[in-house]
Amino acid sequence: MSSEAALDFAPGVGADIGADAILNALESVVIVAAPNRTIQFINDAGEEFFAASASQIRGHDIAQFIPVDSPLISLLAQAMNDGNSVFETGLTIATPRIQRQVINVQVSPLDDHPGSAVINIFGRSIADQVDRQMTHRNAARSVTAMAAMLAHEVKNPLSGIRGAAQLLEQAADADDQKLTRLICDETDRICALVDRMEVFSDQRVLDTVPVNIHLVLERVKALAKAGFAQDLNILELYDPSLPPVEGNHDQLVQIFLNLVKNAAEAAPASNGEIQLTTQYRHGVRYAVQGSRAQLHLPLVVTIQDNGPGIPANLQNELFDAFVTTKPKGSGLGLALVAKMVDDHGGVIEFDSQPGRTEFRVMLPVAEETS
Repeated sequence: MSSEAALDFAPGVGADIGADAILNALESVVIVAAPNRTIQFINDAGEEFFAASASQIRGHDIAQFIPVDSPLISLLAQAMNDGNSVFETGLTIATPRIQRQVINVQVSPLDDHPGSAVINIFGRSIADQVDRQMTHRNAARSVTAMAAMLAHEVKNPLSGIRGAAQLLEQAADADDQKLTRLICDETDRICALVDRMEVFSDQRVLDTVPVNIHLVLERVKALAKAGFAQDLNILELYDPSLPPVEGNHDQLVQIFLNLVKNAAEAAPASNGEIQLTTQYRHGVRYAVQGSRAQLHLPLVVTIQDNGPGIPANLQNELFDAFVTTKPKGSGLGLALVAKMVDDHGGVIEFDSQPGRTEFRVMLPVAEETS
């Protein structure tokens, strides 16, 4: 199979551009492997990655260039055998030719060529952008531990401080009562923050049922238009054929209401726009590091705004608690979203640049329809 045959341009579109030229322009490594793992095509980035020419690589078993016990070889076997695309992040790879590298890998089967697959290897500079797909899981778990600690170590002593201030207030003069009142008000404010944090320590199994995601988004849009987004244009690009999601209706409303509220606050005052999109991505599975388990998350809901974008210095920690761009924000909104998406067995990722920010939530389908 030649690379020229792999791409079929529409009439008059790119007819003078060869597939080789397109694939060689990519920064990521692209490899086409046959059923016996023989490399049939490799682009220029692949030659540089393996420190060998295409003529030295093509026609050989990929195991000659990557150790046969490498997770990449296992991912290739999974994709070829199962017929599903597989992602894995943070793989470590090293060979005599290749210095030790940490990479992200996507392996996708070729539908028209059973048993063949395309391997896409992202160098670390590109991989850092893709790693955010799983960032929310660690953030959610760290906030959960913090919430349990705060409830025990902070809230209980605060009750004693408030009680002591109330006792002092009874015998204090007017000036001192202002101070005792200040103590009470501040302890109440801290307790309210801890109350908000306590939701993270809830470890109960989520009660889920098949939920129509479009009914959830209709509810979110109605709430938004009645309040914080009444002056914004909200567009809907829905796939009406989506199966139900396996989830909790109220928590799904909370997830997308938080994301839409963030989008509304980021959108410009004039010509502000939010776009809600749903789609079904066939055959996409996320590999779980350290095991052969996979997450099948075909339902994708995207919340997009046309605001200025997320500052680059915040993007790596965006789902951590107390990280916020809002002057009066607590930084718990996205951390809570991260926990609830994690509770649903889903994945959240984002992409941001000036004029366009997208948050994508990937969720599992209901069991009876999966």
